[in-house]
Amino acid sequence: MSDKKTKAPKKKKSKVAAPAGDDSPKLSQVVPLLPLRDIVIFPQMVVPFFVGREKSINALEASMANKTEIFLCSQKDSAINEPEMADLFVVGTLASILQLVKLPDGTLKVLVEGRARAKRSEDQAGKKDDYFMVSASELDEKPRDEAEAHALMRTLFKAFESYVRLNKRIPAEVLVTVQAMSEPSAMADSVIPHLNLKLADKQLLLELAEPIARIEKLVTLVQSEIEILQIERRIRGRVRKQMEKSQKEYYLNEQMAAIQKELGERDEFKSEIQELETRIKESKLSTEAMEKAEAEMRKLKMMAPISAEATVIRNYLEWLIDLPWENTTEDNLDLKHAKKVLDRDHFGLEKIKDRIIEYLAVQNLNKSLKGPILCFIGPPGVGKSSLATSIADAMERKFARIALGGLRDEAEIRGHRRTYIGAMPGKIIQAIKKSGTKNPVILLDELDKMGNDFRGDPASAMLEVLDPVQNATFNDHYMEVDFDISGVLFIATANSFSGIPQPLIDRMEIIFVPSYLETEKIEIAKRHLVPRQLKEHGLTEDQAVMEDSAIVELIRYYSREAGVRNVSREIANLCRKTARKVVETPKLAPFHVSEKEIEDLLGPRRYKYGTMEQDDQIGMTNGLAWTEVGGDLLNIEVSVLPGKGAMRITGKLGDVMQESAHAAYSYIRSRANQLGLPKDFYNRIDLHIHVPEGATPKDGPSAGITIATSLASALTNRPVRRDLAMTGEITLRGHVLPIGGLKEKLLAAQRAGMTTVMIPDENMKDLYDVPKEILAKMKIVPVRHADQILRAALVLADDDPLVEILAKLRDEAGAVMVDIDRPTPGATKTPRSPTH
Repeated sequence: MSDKKTKAPKKKKSKVAAPAGDDSPKLSQVVPLLPLRDIVIFPQMVVPFFVGREKSINALEASMANKTEIFLCSQKDSAINEPEMADLFVVGTLASILQLVKLPDGTLKVLVEGRARAKRSEDQAGKKDDYFMVSASELDEKPRDEAEAHALMRTLFKAFESYVRLNKRIPAEVLVTVQAMSEPSAMADSVIPHLNLKLADKQLLLELAEPIARIEKLVTLVQSEIEILQIERRIRGRVRKQMEKSQKEYYLNEQMAAIQKELGERDEFKSEIQELETRIKESKLSTEAMEKAEAEMRKLKMMAPISAEATVIRNYLEWLIDLPWENTTEDNLDLKHAKKVLDRDHFGLEKIKDRIIEYLAVQNLNKSLKGPILCFIGPPGVGKSSLATSIADAMERKFARIALGGLRDEAEIRGHRRTYIGAMPGKIIQAIKKSGTKNPVILLDELDKMGNDFRGDPASAMLEVLDPVQNATFNDHYMEVDFDISGVLFIATANSFSGIPQPLIDRMEIIFVPSYLETEKIEIAKRHLVPRQLKEHGLTEDQAVMEDSAIVELIRYYSREAGVRNVSREIANLCRKTARKVVETPKLAPFHVSEKEIEDLLGPRRYKYGTMEQDDQIGMTNGLAWTEVGGDLLNIEVSVLPGKGAMRITGKLGDVMQESAHAAYSYIRSRANQLGLPKDFYNRIDLHIHVPEGATPKDGPSAGITIATSLASALTNRPVRRDLAMTGEITLRGHVLPIGGLKEKLLAAQRAGMTTVMIPDENMKDLYDVPKEILAKMKIVPVRHADQILRAALVLADDDPLVEILAKLRDEAGAVMVDIDRPTPGATKTPRSPTH
């Protein structure tokens, strides 16, 4: 829709001053009335807006049709959709319609230009049914004093100039336009549209026809707006210092918070701060922690609640409050109860059980005893971790586990410093918070698997944790206050010493958890593993029976380990196969799993153990070896070949065993005269020392006397007793040195059917840990010198000249402590105690 633009001629201003307060109407005319919502239009203003109400559209169309001006006045309440005369202000603006466009939705877009202030009369003679017609009279806008008016114009311009400098949204060209105006009324009306005023203030300025009064009011409003802009400028400056350049969202949030603070509005997070204050007061923090919490609380109150640093402080206070500063569990110090729980969960391990019972006994006498720091060292699968759980159950303490395997960052132990949002306390504090008590049992699993890199050495950070003197004031980097962890019962586990620094070892009580003996594995399987696997597979004793012979077969020939993990897996395998039978043929239950059925269910035997030879052999002696999966028989063979004195050692032996072989050979050469060997025998022969299963690495200081016996047998062409085993290191002078792993070695000898075992005399004290059922089946012979071995190890005829020679060597070295004469076939002897 295109209409011809109409613009009423501007009224010529009178230069004669009118009396003060004179606002008498001039030039009355009857024109359509258009109510306005939330807008006030002043003279000199050109404003576009949309019209949608039916009466308003009719008024516009009537004005265009009659080519008259239109009276624009604002509603007192913009919520009224159909206003009456009483709902409209009396003073408005006479305006010309410059453009009128009808939109597709039926609304009109109109562009108007305000011409003069006007006041409608009270009579409504011109009212029509479809729109309002009013009699509007222009108001006289002559100033009462020309000099005062021009002075106020300068004041207004200076104030508006300051406002424009502060408000960057107003273009600088506006100042030029305002300054060029010579009429005070026109200048005031030109300034008003650029101010952010309320509707009531704008209507008040419209009703002030006298220019001086209007400018005075306008100057006051401009000064008020300047103050608001200055406050906003200070707020922006303060926020800009606190924010990062790349965080636009953070800046906006900070600006909002600063505005709320400047206006004194209530912080929406006040309730959260009050809750934290209440929790701090009710918590049982230490004196140092309370001071720290109060200091952080003061910082939090001064910060914007949505800032990143406020989030860090709130998280810190949550951690500080939630720590169990005074919460402890009361230990169950009943020794019988503790022993019952430990025996229920674990078979054997008597030393460890005794150590826990001793600790509880001392706790009965001294309640202030600090928690011990135990370290269980042993091969995998022997129950180190589960033992820690049983200790917690026995003492009725809370239990927490910390996995240290692969840990490389020191901050994982001592905590991260509070320099970023993701900072957290160390694993020690986390475990204590998780347990909810100050004195839990904390398992430090796989202590020897910690590493170190550029981030620090976590093993060094553990020095304070595991020091009974220092850990009473343990300081986590995140918490920044001392926390007493001396009441914690720390239990560490490791597979070996190699990965643990010596200073850390000195702070702990080392308890070795050896590999299980075969008898112990059998009892563990019968008491724990079989019932557990039957239950997990839904089997009952009426459906499946695991015979003892099957368990022995499974342990000996289908698993080779220090612990019982693989045994448990194989029992589970048998349970699955049995469960299938039960489902397929339920009428045939119960199914008995015996020794004969193991091979059908699991396949052929996977492992074998050393066994006793059928005949006495020349140059071959039964040695004993310790491995991580238990003891085993180690046969050492020696062959004598024509040659020029070379000695070859095979079997993938380590440096220690090779040195033992050379030492044993030197000892035999020193006894060449007594053994009836030529003085230069070593120049006419070559020796080959071999240990079978060459693909398996072998090393350790316990094969010296075994190699020496094999050399003596091969060089003198006398066989070695097949039912005799030995272990011990040898020196060049023939002295026998002590060895380790005696219990496992004796078990291997007993399993292989050996009747006699020679051990170093210094290892007799270790027999205290060997089960009596093993000692009852063998003779244990302590030896101090290799000369004591040859007479008992070599099979000699009665008329053999070596009988007297070796007996003399034996007697000179010191008589053996136990009778080791070979028993005659079919004869039985009562085993003598090794203490005899």
